[in-house]
Amino acid sequence: MNEPLVECRGLGKTFASAVEELHVLDGLDLTVERGSRVAITGASGCGKSTLLSILGGLDRATGGTVRVDDWRLDSVLERELTEYRAKTVGFVFQFHYLLKDFSALENVALPAYMHGEKRGEAYGRASELLSDMGLGERLDHLPAKLSGGERQRAAIARALINRPSLVLADEPTGNLDAQSARTVRELLYDLSHRYGTTLILVTHDQELAAEADIRYMLQGGRLSLS
Repeated sequence: MNEPLVECRGLGKTFASAVEELHVLDGLDLTVERGSRVAITGASGCGKSTLLSILGGLDRATGGTVRVDDWRLDSVLERELTEYRAKTVGFVFQFHYLLKDFSALENVALPAYMHGEKRGEAYGRASELLSDMGLGERLDHLPAKLSGGERQRAAIARALINRPSLVLADEPTGNLDAQSARTVRELLYDLSHRYGTTLILVTHDQELAAEADIRYMLQGGRLSLS
């Protein structure tokens, strides 16, 4: 058994309004081993994206404990979360969120460059990652000149640029045609072997979920094996 990278215990997330409290996560437990590939499915609005946001340091739980690698996300300061997001986690979303006036190479290199890596090193690693994604001939292309699948592959390269321990993917094939979705599925599941990362994804794509090492269903604020 590998060492756990992610451990959540009694995780809760409540959204309060003037008339009610909505318990999206309610005593959720989760352990993810290093190098594993985990898929989480569930109905729309069940809290899948909320869970990823908490694991990614984009949101805070309202109860329980969250540990990712050496980080206790339920107790760190806000300024420390910025460092956590830069060093430990990479994000892939349904929409690529590439900067429209930057080339594919610039988009991928930017997080490393902003984190203090020398420009030449950042661009060199970005070029290697894009080549690994089958985009070696598209380095200078703006996002508008890339297909939907190519833009998502560039987004995966961007997620990897700072050598994260954990990659979080939120509906990564949800905006793609069947062929592009198949390519992205293959790349995502190859991450742990090629780059030494752990993958947690949430999806409605049953083909994507079926290839994970472990599959969970999120329902009633908690996870169960599916």
